[in-house]
Amino acid sequence: MNNNLRTAETHPLTWRLRDDQKTVWIKEYFSKCGYQALKKTLKNISPQDVINIIKESGLKGRGGAGFSTGVKWTLMSQNSYKKKSRSYLICNADEMEPGTYKDRLLIEKIPHQLIEGIILSAYALNVSYAYIFLRGEYIQAEKILHQSIKEASSFNLIGSNILGSDFNCELILHTGAGRYICGEETALINSLEGRRANPRSKPPFPASFGLWGQPTCVNNVETLSNVPNIILNGTDWYKNLSYSTDAGTKLMGFSGKVNNPGVWEVPFGITAREILEDYAHGMKSGCFLKAWQPGGAGTDFLIEKHLDLPMDFDSIRQAGSRLGTALAMAVDHNTNMVDLVYNIEKFFSRESCGLCTPCRDGLPWIVKILKSLKENKGNKNDIKDLERLCIHLGPGKTFCAHAPGAIEPLQSAIKYFRSEFESGINFHNVNLNKKIIGIQSNHI
Repeated sequence: MNNNLRTAETHPLTWRLRDDQKTVWIKEYFSKCGYQALKKTLKNISPQDVINIIKESGLKGRGGAGFSTGVKWTLMSQNSYKKKSRSYLICNADEMEPGTYKDRLLIEKIPHQLIEGIILSAYALNVSYAYIFLRGEYIQAEKILHQSIKEASSFNLIGSNILGSDFNCELILHTGAGRYICGEETALINSLEGRRANPRSKPPFPASFGLWGQPTCVNNVETLSNVPNIILNGTDWYKNLSYSTDAGTKLMGFSGKVNNPGVWEVPFGITAREILEDYAHGMKSGCFLKAWQPGGAGTDFLIEKHLDLPMDFDSIRQAGSRLGTALAMAVDHNTNMVDLVYNIEKFFSRESCGLCTPCRDGLPWIVKILKSLKENKGNKNDIKDLERLCIHLGPGKTFCAHAPGAIEPLQSAIKYFRSEFESGINFHNVNLNKKIIGIQSNHI
């Protein structure tokens, strides 16, 4: 999108992007209202008032869950002010969801917007130590963040007595070891402590017992990047950006066999069809839309009739899927759904932490069945077995949300494209088994 079409009033997250795609370093960020929200806050706004502003704005977590950021901060602040020991803020930049690349854009192109958001959030939460937990494979992002943190420190925007105030905050960059499970906040915390990246039992929740046993808040990159803009422009402005009940804008996109794959900042409530046709420029020549995932590999497939739904949390949930990261994947008519789901489930099976039995044993079982169907060697009971596994690996049956997310694409693919799964059953073997059983019966 051309810079002339992006303004601070309509595209708060992306209006600072350069047309040449280069990084916006600190001096350019200063010239584009950078760190004005931090200066305004440290001078005139109390920590509790910052929390109230974010709560009033309606900002929801952009990592996929869509939980109220203000409510999360309220729970955290109650504990951080009670305890005299340290409390922590962690920016989750471990963007491991297949088909998702929105946080990388913000990190690599406008890193100081994220840093300002982290420092503002740390101020609100009475946190003096903040971490960025970055996906290990984001090598370029790591270099950019190291340089940006160094720049911010040189201008006294990080460290002791920030901008002459009595607020202190250190910002530490930590790169992960490449595990999808670290998207779950307690697994991320365990990894940051140097432990195996297994989810923790909850309660206690991180807001009361998190990193090294202290109150901890974990927020996504895009979530934190919204904070400076809300502080500068106000809650009414932020709410009015949206077409739906979900406030603000969202980084959304389309990948797959589309003419212009990418990510764009759009208002909540825009339809998936508008994004696909107006931004992604439709399907490639000779390709027709068969299905689409609204927000990453761990969301249920929807079909063409759902394209006119508003892209917001409630509308997509009511359609039987999740908005997730809002980075959609278009599936064309030439793609076999068994092959596609097999690849997705292989990923989720490999990335299971192995802590609980349904996930540890159930996902490899799913992969094994799908492989048989993919090779036209399936058994007549395979589809029923897959449906039963979807129940046993569903919400509330496993230690964390990894397995429930993993079975979403499978259950929806069976729902909409059952015939493709049935075509993988080897009916010759089924009939042969019937004959063998009949022969055995005659001999008895």
